[in-house]
Amino acid sequence: MSDSSSAVQAAVSASEWEQRVNLAAAYRLVAHFGWDDLIFTHISARVPGPEHHFLINPYGMMFDEITASGLVKVDLDGKKVMDSPYEINPAGFTIHSAIHAARADARCVLHVHSVNGVAVSAQAPGLLPLSQHSIFVLSSLAYHDYEGVALNQDEKPRLVRDLGDKRFLMLRNHGLLTVGESVSEAFVGMYFFETSCMMQVRAQAGGKLIHIGPQVIEGAQAQWQQVTRGAGGGLAWPALLRRLDRIDPGFRA
Repeated sequence: MSDSSSAVQAAVSASEWEQRVNLAAAYRLVAHFGWDDLIFTHISARVPGPEHHFLINPYGMMFDEITASGLVKVDLDGKKVMDSPYEINPAGFTIHSAIHAARADARCVLHVHSVNGVAVSAQAPGLLPLSQHSIFVLSSLAYHDYEGVALNQDEKPRLVRDLGDKRFLMLRNHGLLTVGESVSEAFVGMYFFETSCMMQVRAQAGGKLIHIGPQVIEGAQAQWQQVTRGAGGGLAWPALLRRLDRIDPGFRA
């Protein structure tokens, strides 16, 4: 561990360091699965504790460069609350800060511009019930119409209104977003979201499509909790961390 990494770890609580490690892992995994978009898009996570502080990536770094100590701690206005040599993109925190402020359960907000996700977001019907993966998303999915690059603070209330109490948000012509009570929950949710879109795009290249009935989707939330061990990836997330430790352990620095 480098001196700078050790200094950050010594300066924060054990729970914050654990959150930093998980968030850095999520960035590396987004890159690993090919959902990143150069240096753009963000994953933010609330710092455990009474303060409304959040962790986000240093602007300008690729997702496979993100480390636990390099994450920047900011307030809801995107202002740094801990010394850091790095800056963030305040405009990129617009969507995230709106959701964090409105949803106490949104401890992690994950947003990507994945190719499959954007493709489906541009289709009028949106996500279709074509796969087992899709039923978990469809049971808690909302949509938000495109208003341009998310620079306008006036868009925040409409974004929050459209998301409501849902776990998944499709940003029309833009990309995908998940919220979770943990980093692992938001990430596992995004895996199902993006995979559902990929399966849809591939299925549409073939013959007649078979849709899953609404009665199946109605029971999907309970099944989601069971399959993912509480929606937080109780089994999948530790396995993903083990994979990273084998192939890309630098996220822990």
